[in-house]
Amino acid sequence: MVEVFVTSIRNEMQAERILDVLQNSFPALGVNIDLSDSAAGFPCGHSILRAEGATFQPENIRAAINEAGFVCDVLEDKICK
Repeated sequence: MVEVFVTSIRNEMQAERILDVLQNSFPALGVNIDLSDSAAGFPCGHSILRAEGATFQPENIRAAINEAGFVCDVLEDKICK
């Protein structure tokens, strides 16, 4: 299973912190963060978090990131202007 999230994580330091949180909370998941679109304001400026594992609840990942102080939602199709 793969799930893609849009987040408000904006830099490497924040990304490393969230990756540590997720790896400690969900050790069976493969997780990475792409910061290439994070310069503009959220949601059009955002980072992408990808989670991959046998089975997991996307809401649990979303909740962990929100609890750490960042916005996180399952990626939807949107057109940003």
